[in-house]
Amino acid sequence: MDQKIFADLHNHTTASDGDFTPDQMVEQAETLGVKAMGITDHDTLEGLKNAVAAGKKYDIEVICGVEVSIRFKRSYFTGTLHLLCYFLSARLLDEQFVKGFKNILAKGRGEELVRARVNEINKIFGPGRKKALLKRNLKFEDICVLSDNATRRHFSIALKEDFGITDADTINAIIGNDSPAYLPSGIKLEEVVDFIRGNHILAVLAHPAAGSFPGKGHYKEVLPPLEIVQRILPEFIEAGIQGLEVYYPGHTKEHQDLMKSWAARYHLLITGGSDCHDGTERPTGVRGISESEFKLFKKALT
Repeated sequence: MDQKIFADLHNHTTASDGDFTPDQMVEQAETLGVKAMGITDHDTLEGLKNAVAAGKKYDIEVICGVEVSIRFKRSYFTGTLHLLCYFLSARLLDEQFVKGFKNILAKGRGEELVRARVNEINKIFGPGRKKALLKRNLKFEDICVLSDNATRRHFSIALKEDFGITDADTINAIIGNDSPAYLPSGIKLEEVVDFIRGNHILAVLAHPAAGSFPGKGHYKEVLPPLEIVQRILPEFIEAGIQGLEVYYPGHTKEHQDLMKSWAARYHLLITGGSDCHDGTERPTGVRGISESEFKLFKKALT
């Protein structure tokens, strides 16, 4: 990315599946010279108040957000796409807003989903099964001990640490989108549309082209290829999204150019972020937007 990063709008903390606390995450922005940082944990608001406090401490503008998992189960795609939902920090003081958002997000994650996924994995890959890959049945406790807000990353950690499965292809065969045991997380798009529209939330489609990243790496994960995203995109446009995450570590220059053309066609804001989860494989401060792009973003947010 040629331009200077003024704002990095996509980062995860220990509130979901990141390695850094909200305070540590914001401190890194100050160290790197990034002026504004988006905190966008998966399907939770829990780290935002601490992040806002850290922003005041380090003189960093913290943009509050949530990366909402949107579930699809179609003949051509079973899995999730992600909406980055941004809102003003003052909304954290609105109990009705916070409670309403949490109630919606709770439908897509949590204990019920984890237990269902564990059962499906055991039915297909447990000992004695036709496709047996596990030395013993996976337990709910193997996952919940790692996080109260378990994601695919926590399943991957459990398979590595508790079962000694280190081969990435084998792990993906068990928990990936194409696995016969796969159950998508998240909520249906229609379950969050009214809340977004009624609460002045700025919704941005996250990493649209990451599933077509040409190399291996965490940024690609098990996201669908670009063709699937393009097929579903009109539904997000109709739902009222206002932006596309153009600048992203898993987007090539060609992807960025294509995303810019989509943004122009549908009159969408251009955003960007690092999708930070840790300090080595997925660090912060590597992607973001310029000051002029951030001013447009802030105007739409306020």
